[in-house]
Amino acid sequence: MPGRPARTRAVIMAMSLAAVTSVGAPVGAQAATPGPADARTVTDSHVVSRWTTQSVARGVEVRTGTVTNSAAEPTWTVTVEAPTTSRLTGAAAWAKVGPRSWADATAAQLRSKGFRPRVDAIDWPSYSDTPRGLMGLRVRVGSYAAQGEADTAAQALTAAGFHATAEWTGYDSDRPADKENIRVAIIDPRTFSGTIAGTHDGNVTRRETTSSVAAKLNSLVGVNAGFFVTADADGVQGTQAGLGAYDGKLESMSSGARAALVLGDGGKRIRMADLTSSATATAGKARYEVQGINRVPGTVRNCGRPGARPSTHPWQDVTCRKTDDLVKFTSAFKAPLPTGAGAQAVLDASGRIVSAGTRGGTVPAGGSVLQGVGSAAGWLTAHAKPGQRVGVAETVRDEAGRPVRLGSHDSIVSAAPTLVKDGRISIDAATEGVVDPKDLSFGYAWANSRQPRTMAGTDAKGRLILVTVDGRQAGGSEGFTLREAASFMRSQGALQAINLDGGGSTAMAVNGELVNRPSDTTGERPVGDTIQVLPRSTR
Repeated sequence: MPGRPARTRAVIMAMSLAAVTSVGAPVGAQAATPGPADARTVTDSHVVSRWTTQSVARGVEVRTGTVTNSAAEPTWTVTVEAPTTSRLTGAAAWAKVGPRSWADATAAQLRSKGFRPRVDAIDWPSYSDTPRGLMGLRVRVGSYAAQGEADTAAQALTAAGFHATAEWTGYDSDRPADKENIRVAIIDPRTFSGTIAGTHDGNVTRRETTSSVAAKLNSLVGVNAGFFVTADADGVQGTQAGLGAYDGKLESMSSGARAALVLGDGGKRIRMADLTSSATATAGKARYEVQGINRVPGTVRNCGRPGARPSTHPWQDVTCRKTDDLVKFTSAFKAPLPTGAGAQAVLDASGRIVSAGTRGGTVPAGGSVLQGVGSAAGWLTAHAKPGQRVGVAETVRDEAGRPVRLGSHDSIVSAAPTLVKDGRISIDAATEGVVDPKDLSFGYAWANSRQPRTMAGTDAKGRLILVTVDGRQAGGSEGFTLREAASFMRSQGALQAINLDGGGSTAMAVNGELVNRPSDTTGERPVGDTIQVLPRSTR
């Protein structure tokens, strides 16, 4: 766009080699990174990193890199999966790895039917809260140049009685990546005159692409942010599946204690912490705990709320249910309100009840709505009478129990898990519900295989680091595992870092234009909230 400085130069260097070629070796915080005065070449026998650096505005820089490894030789193969049982639901499930007894028996069965299996030992990544050593054994058959050949082989194995799926070995955590396309935005709040904000663009029920929001807001840099509802069965699409606050207002409650990025005072104060939230409705002397904001009562995407079933613990991409549930809807909820059994109270801007009765309708401008099911419906019916006032007190707390106070220029976006803490790789994958050490059918591909990812971090200078890596592109960019994402963020000097929503949601826009290649076949995915770096005139 006219009037914006754009200084671009080419840099060839070895950057974060261990992070993108091996999950085993941590990368030091002083690893070489391209900067305004850093144009040098570091040779490596197999790995080459090519970077360009663009100054988007004073205090805002975007680095675009491609890392290739000529030693990597990924192919298509067929994985034979192990039968297991979901620990959450008790339903039959399949796992990419299994115990040795299963692997030995399966390999013997494969040989007896004329196949030539190979068995690989897969270790746990160095998460902070999972076992060490052997995770399980993986059984595979064949090596193919094309996906079609692997699909045909998988069909033959299925016909022979095995549960088989074609896979690209470039996504494996135990093999080096072939190619990675990475973008790194560095924003220095000390010199940048604009603002950094998490935004749902005023409507928590609308999904928009990151680039369309960026273009609308005249954003310098934008990335996708937190997890959100994508299917009607899990709630209202676009609403957050975790903590979200915009312009100082809490618009979604936490899923247990999970990682969050706090952008205080328009991004002048940035911190990362594991945050929880709570709320209480008070009518006279009667009180009832509010367990949700802007979600369907009884439906909790990613779980993590008291009374949720099958778990009060956070579980990624799992929808829990609640029998007794009181939910607040704010004026940012623009869709029709949920209907069904239960009760509701409509409140004006002062908290005075203007109507009470069955669920439905819309949230009045400047007002709010309380909906209850189960015992919460009984509480509303008994205590929420027209003309009375109902107050809702909301609190966000960090891991030390300290309140996180929200001002009008503050925002919070959240995801999971933590990647780097106090300068050390510290991935609490089980605690934040993205893997389950007792159920290898849950979270294996999400966490331990290479995926498109979006990350956020802060360094010793207080700068915000926003990173995207493209993935799910066999023969192209393959993405990061969680362990590789943490290593990469640490290599950028991040003292704190978290994993944001990824997969098909991963997107970065610069000057309102999409600059990465999302993995969804239909193009850029419309998402819930985003993080936008905005020039001063737009806020």
